[in-house]
Amino acid sequence: MNSVFHALGDATRRRMLRELAGGERTVGQLAEPFSISLAAASKHIKALESAGLIRREVRGRTHVCHLDPGPLASAHEWLNFYERFWTSRLDTLDRLLREEDARQSPKSKKGDDQ
Repeated sequence: MNSVFHALGDATRRRMLRELAGGERTVGQLAEPFSISLAAASKHIKALESAGLIRREVRGRTHVCHLDPGPLASAHEWLNFYERFWTSRLDTLDRLLREEDARQSPKSKKGDDQ
């Protein structure tokens, strides 16, 4: 999972993954929006491959990349734990603040009448 988060930690790689969500792309197509060399694009693609996020297929001299969403599902599951944790904590805070407001409301209304 460390390699997945490492791969996702780079904006270029995240954008490449988003492109691949729309369908297969060649290395050149993935490099094009960034104005980077094919060598630089290849380094990003290797990081994504190492994380298991993409598969590369060689067709003649063309390298075609495909998204492999499996590792993203594992990362999402891991993050989901923390989402539930913080949602629970924030719900508790919201409840406590509402209770505090409810206790203070009658006091402030009495003070307003005087």
